[in-house]
Amino acid sequence: MKRLALSVLALSIASAVMAIDAPTFDPHRLSTDVKTLSSDAFEGRGPATAGETKTIDYLIAQYKAAGLQPGGDLKNGKRAWTQAVPLLRAEITGTPSLSVKLDGKSQTLTQGEQIAVRAPMDGSKSVSIADAPLVFVGYGVKAPERNWDDFKGVDLHGKIAVVLINDPDFETGVGDFGGKAMTYYGRWTYKYEEAARQGAAGVLIVHETEPASYGWNTVKNSNTNAMFDIVRDKPSSVHPQVEAWIQRDFAVDLFKHAGLDFEALKKQAQTREFKPIVLKGETFSANYKVDSKVITSHNVVGRIDGSKRPDETVIYSAHWDHLGVGAPDAKGDRIYNGAVDNGTGTAALIELARAFKKAPKPERSIVFLNVTAEEKGLLGSEYYAANPLYPLGKTVGVINLDALDPHGPARNFTISGSAKLDLLDELIATAKKWDLVYSPDPKPEAGHFFRSDHFSFAKRGVPAISFGSGNDWVDGGLAAGKKAEDEYTDKHYHQPSDEWEAGWSFTGMARDLQILYTLGGDLANSDRWPDWSKDSEFRAARDASASERK
Repeated sequence: MKRLALSVLALSIASAVMAIDAPTFDPHRLSTDVKTLSSDAFEGRGPATAGETKTIDYLIAQYKAAGLQPGGDLKNGKRAWTQAVPLLRAEITGTPSLSVKLDGKSQTLTQGEQIAVRAPMDGSKSVSIADAPLVFVGYGVKAPERNWDDFKGVDLHGKIAVVLINDPDFETGVGDFGGKAMTYYGRWTYKYEEAARQGAAGVLIVHETEPASYGWNTVKNSNTNAMFDIVRDKPSSVHPQVEAWIQRDFAVDLFKHAGLDFEALKKQAQTREFKPIVLKGETFSANYKVDSKVITSHNVVGRIDGSKRPDETVIYSAHWDHLGVGAPDAKGDRIYNGAVDNGTGTAALIELARAFKKAPKPERSIVFLNVTAEEKGLLGSEYYAANPLYPLGKTVGVINLDALDPHGPARNFTISGSAKLDLLDELIATAKKWDLVYSPDPKPEAGHFFRSDHFSFAKRGVPAISFGSGNDWVDGGLAAGKKAEDEYTDKHYHQPSDEWEAGWSFTGMARDLQILYTLGGDLANSDRWPDWSKDSEFRAARDASASERK
């Protein structure tokens, strides 16, 4: 966008945001909803469990009480409260037999310690791999537009690929993959997908805390329970049979036994000249049964019909799921309550729905979309975006809420990733009314843009952002905010200890919801169509649906 265009846009937004009077949001009610949703009674809100049933029932009850209309699947000409989401569910039964052979000597691997093996998503009912060769393929990237190919034609059929997490230029901060900012090539999901396309029998991703942006406990807790995927015609085209992570120290030891230097090869992998390297004298074996079946989970959808243009939709989204019941922590706790992630976002949607229903009817429709299986790979939002209940071409924008800060207010806010779009410009202008400033994603290398449900919409062209709470706290400044962030990531993220705390004030969320209410309400009462910047990779997909908005 040109500077003049931005100035005109800013002026129009500044005048528009004054048209919406934001209500006051009740911190106590936010706290109550989060406390309920993250209680042990909800069993960690795992998809296709009793916890899902309780969560769905709770959400529907809140939306009914608020006066919303159901906005889900059409049944006999009427909307239901849910959208059915068929998913492939796979879980390893019993203890998997895992080992590597080093120069003829077998070494047993323990699930959750040296290795975290996911249940196979290629449809397998069992896995039986004996002495498969190990091949290091660098970052596992094949990017023709960047003239980059880590595979160089190597035959991976019947072999196990060993790959690094993140992008080739993560450590140097310069290169063809966004510098420190992660591209999709750096995501673990891509590593598995590309290895499957290359014919690999399996993939071992080397875990390192900094480039992964989370510790081994997060990897272990997220990958050793039931796995889910949307139902695919050819699942093996994007999933190798074995998908796993390994500890860095274990990987270094593997390389050393093969006469290789892990750090030296990592540096080589950061160049185009890198070539795959066989870990000589080393093989991988795996044997385990799999309980694999198709189940149905659900998105919950509440709706307020627009008074003038009901076919045009503003969406607020948040995922209701968490990790359910899994491996016990040091205290023996097996319930992954998910208070912050994402009891906060779920409670926020309920409160926004209550507020909008009390206000005059908006000109455009507003949809409150609580999606399932985000923790399993954004599957609920992916299913909705692939099977939209309301046309994506006439979806004005998506405002996603994921893991909000339950403490006091901050002086700033952020979004996941560094996308350029009008919706962000509008959010920035709206937040100024509350004297909040925008702070770009402080960790673009963590790939947050690809890790929240807005991405399912963005890649299809719909303007979408995921709001992030600020870290420059009014009480304590950046030091206090960063300390709390780090503590949550290190000690609570994807762990049973992500539980509701009586000391949380929720006053920051209450204030932030005023901003988000104003942003969505302003869009719902205008005829504007926010767009991506002209150089955005998502602009073309949005342009393709332009005729729907005339």
